[in-house]
Amino acid sequence: MAQSSDPSFERPFVSFVAAFARYEAVRHRLPEAVFPEGFTQAPGLREIADGFDVFVFDAFGVLNVGETPIAGACDCVAALRALGKRVFVLTNAASFDMPSSVAKFEKLGFDFKAEEIVTSRQAAEAAVAGMPVRGWAAATVDDTPVVFNDDELPVLGDDPEAYRNAGGFILLSSGIWTAQRQALLEAALREHPRPVVVGNPDLVAPREDGLSVEPGWYGHQVADACGVGVAFHGKPFPSVYKIVSERLRGTGALPADARRIAMIGDTLHTDILGGAAAGWSTVLVSDHGFFAGRDVSGFIAETGIVPDWIVPSI
Repeated sequence: MAQSSDPSFERPFVSFVAAFARYEAVRHRLPEAVFPEGFTQAPGLREIADGFDVFVFDAFGVLNVGETPIAGACDCVAALRALGKRVFVLTNAASFDMPSSVAKFEKLGFDFKAEEIVTSRQAAEAAVAGMPVRGWAAATVDDTPVVFNDDELPVLGDDPEAYRNAGGFILLSSGIWTAQRQALLEAALREHPRPVVVGNPDLVAPREDGLSVEPGWYGHQVADACGVGVAFHGKPFPSVYKIVSERLRGTGALPADARRIAMIGDTLHTDILGGAAAGWSTVLVSDHGFFAGRDVSGFIAETGIVPDWIVPSI
């Protein structure tokens, strides 16, 4: 895999305190939702399985942390299948096309089929396909041009002309994004406002060595600095939840009561907020991912984002 042209580049990380504060600071751009008055705790998903027909899993912090599967996650997914439950992965990992997504989960030990994986990239592709814009350029995982809606898009690097000439910007990954490239993007947008589409609204992602800064962080920074409208696709925004519902409807498996769908995630401002906004039930995983090692009850009280259930692990 190609890397940044700057050999000294290292993906930036931020503290939990900084990440939580930033999620709260951009709350006005996130969907609104209705939450329960309180949450109920359970040992795991199998203990509450009777209440749901469909389980929708976040990936990072629920199924895996970085490139490491979480102990017991594969067994839990298999057990839910054995109970006749429908399972999906709903991930904001927009840098992967579908074959790569399937291969990624296979490598982690999961058996998700392509039709059981919904990515924020798919939602972003659908949105971009309906926009009258030519000449998109992308921030992606490496220096290789990315295929997006069957078009090969140039990767945004260190050339200011690439930013001036682009018809619009798509932020899929922060894999090789730098402060210099962010500055070039903001300068180009101040000079000539153009569409900005963020295919991964996560501000951070839990990895083995901390919380990495993700495209959503930079997308909100653009909105703050440039005053342009930024379109976000991925949790907690509605387009990805609609894809899951449409797939269920297409197979006749959409529950009449949306509360029979459970969104399982590790982050209040993405998984839980987005699931509640979709009218689904929500389950917060507390021992892995964003809140690992912290008492989540105080953060629930502070944000008012309340899950239906809390489990330590799935």
